[in-house]
Parts: sequence; structure tokens; C-alpha cells
Amino acid sequence: MAEEPDDRVDTLEPDSASAEASGARNSEPAEGSDAEPADDSTAAETDSGAVDGSGSDSAYDPGVPEDVRTYDRFTKIDGSTYDRANEFLRDRTYITAREWAIARLCADFRTETGVEMTKIGEHLPDLVPFMTDTYTPQAVNQARASFEEKVRKSGATFLYGAMSDFFTAEELDDVMYEATEVAKFLLEVEGVDLSVEAELEAEDAVSGVMREVREHSAALRNDELTCPECGHEIHVAEE
Repeated sequence: MAEEPDDRVDTLEPDSASAEASGARNSEPAEGSDAEPADDSTAAETDSGAVDGSGSDSAYDPGVPEDVRTYDRFTKIDGSTYDRANEFLRDRTYITAREWAIARLCADFRTETGVEMTKIGEHLPDLVPFMTDTYTPQAVNQARASFEEKVRKSGATFLYGAMSDFFTAEELDDVMYEATEVAKFLLEVEGVDLSVEAELEAEDAVSGVMREVREHSAALRNDELTCPECGHEIHVAEE
């Protein structure tokens, strides 16, 4: 069975000694490509006077909207550096801390007419403790699009591995177990209160889906398939 990720919140927190010595959080790289170069043309405007997103109303400027003041995601990693959060995600996923945080904000600040990109970008340091720069609306949209693209590609990669008979049933169970544990941990860090019943129900549902994938994958490999690009049928010969 795959090793369960460390469920301690301090996994994402900087060492206390180094934090006290520095007295400040590291600034996250500017948004852009996956490598996130610092001089990206769509880089966010640096908020040199960024307010402290500690959760106290006194820490906010008078112009900060009420829904920003009361936003309580990511409070479990208050004070964590961007680099530490980013390292944790890169070790376990294909997304960055920037993409993770902004994707969550886009979901939480969605309205009937769309996502409040400007509000998210202007108040990013108030909303997410480990983000220290403001972002333009275009940069927020770019990060959200990057997150969605990586999810789609990761999903396709996983399903191909599951359906191609590359993994044994036991190995696939290990992959699913590890992925589920990481996903649950990230939800808990965001502030989602997962009950034991909900966790077990989710695990049972995932296991059921994967059993069906394994049952039908062998037949699918020998069926008439349609190319997702051109729509032509492709006959896969039996082994």
C-alpha cells in the first residue's frame, strides 16, 4: 500500500527558526509558464504594502470588501511561505500553489454572471496567506486555465494507465489510495471538514468506479474505437 501523506498541518509551514529569523514571508514567483519566470509580461503588480491576511479585521484596509474579510480558506497554513506550499504540491501533483489557490478562489467567488477576477486579483494577499502579490484579472484567468488544463491532461493520463492493463489490480489500488489521500489532505488544508462517513463513502465510490474500469478495459481494447481527433473508427486487433 502506498505511503499515506503526512497529515500534519506543519508539513506546509516554514521552520519556526527560519521564520523568526526572516520575519517575513517569501514572495511567490510571478505568474506565467509552468516555470513561472519572474519577468513574465503578465506578472502581477507587486503589492509592496500587502496587508497581513491573518484573519483579524484590524489587519485590513477600510476598502476591503466584507466577503474578503470573512473568507476563511487556507487558514490552516497561515504564515506558510509560497515556496513551501509549492514544494508540497509539486512533490504530489502537477499543479502549483498559485494554481491551487486561484482555482479555489475562482470557484468560491463565482457569481451568476461569472468569476470576480478583479476582486480575486486585487485582494489575493488578503484571501490566501501564502500569496504576497496582487494579480491582474488576466493573470487570475491564466492561472485558472492552467489548472483546468493540467486536471484534464492528468485525468487522461491516469485513465489510459488504468485502461491499458499496464497496472495490476493491486498496483492500481495503490495509485488510487495515494491520490485519494492527497486530495483529502488538500481539502482539509483548505478548511473542508471531512467526516469519517464522507471519507468512506467517497473511497467506496472511487473503488466502485475503478472496478468497472478494470472490468470493461479488456473488452474496450478489442472493440471498434473512434479516433478523438478525426472521428474515424480504429479497429484494435485482438492479441
